[in-house]
Amino acid sequence: MKAAEDYIKTFSDLIKAQGYISQQVFNCDETGLFWKKMPNKTYITAEEKMMPGHKPMKDRLTLALCANASGDCKIKPLLVYHSENPRAFKSHKILKEKLQVMWRSNPKAWVTRKFFVEWVNLVFGPSVKKYLQKKNLPVQALLILDNAPAHPPNLEDDILEEFKFIKVLYLPPNTTSILQPMDQQVISNFKKLYTKHLFRRCFEVTETTNLTLREFWKDHFNIAICLKIIDQAWLGVTKRILTSAWKKLWPEVVAERIYEELEPGLQMRRILLARKCIDLFSQ
Repeated sequence: MKAAEDYIKTFSDLIKAQGYISQQVFNCDETGLFWKKMPNKTYITAEEKMMPGHKPMKDRLTLALCANASGDCKIKPLLVYHSENPRAFKSHKILKEKLQVMWRSNPKAWVTRKFFVEWVNLVFGPSVKKYLQKKNLPVQALLILDNAPAHPPNLEDDILEEFKFIKVLYLPPNTTSILQPMDQQVISNFKKLYTKHLFRRCFEVTETTNLTLREFWKDHFNIAICLKIIDQAWLGVTKRILTSAWKKLWPEVVAERIYEELEPGLQMRRILLARKCIDLFSQ
């Protein structure tokens, strides 16, 4: 696709001109999560469908996931649910300000411009600034976004003065599936890890208590427990996955990461081999 090819060139030129490094470049994208849904082909789903009065698990929330190209800075996700104060929060004594997500709500559980701007100013900006200062890196950052309604073209105007070091770059329309890093296995990997932890909890609870699946979903799995599993799944997304996701947009970063992951001995052997080759050609 020509639009994608042109954008890769534009992105590369910008990176070189501004001197951005992988630690300073971030991507964020939203995804819906049916948090009670199991894969269709599992035994659990089959048994669940046989229950009297079965209804598909359609309770959805939306997450905004964000990380940098070096894969060592994951930002606290934005989570939007349809209820501001779920009943489970009271029974589990949940304090929203202590959550590992920024909690927001509206009837459709959608990320809005207002929520996204709040997340940029309350979570993304402070987190990135702290991270860059800790790394002794220049405090400048580039945030790559798609053209979703929550990401309006003038988003930079809404960023607080202290976070004006953040620049926003938008992907061209219809290129997100090709170029957007979060769409290159990061979100799918997160969802696989979420399902894995959900399956494990379902198995452990029903195996040790002889509860039915109906009882498990009703009494032993709620949004408070879901949040813990979201934390586990996001924590489980590795640096390798996060960096590899940039292979189409920024292939040089992936090459650097692979080299860094080589064991020191292997690196040294390759260096020595290269030197031998140079010596042979110079004789």
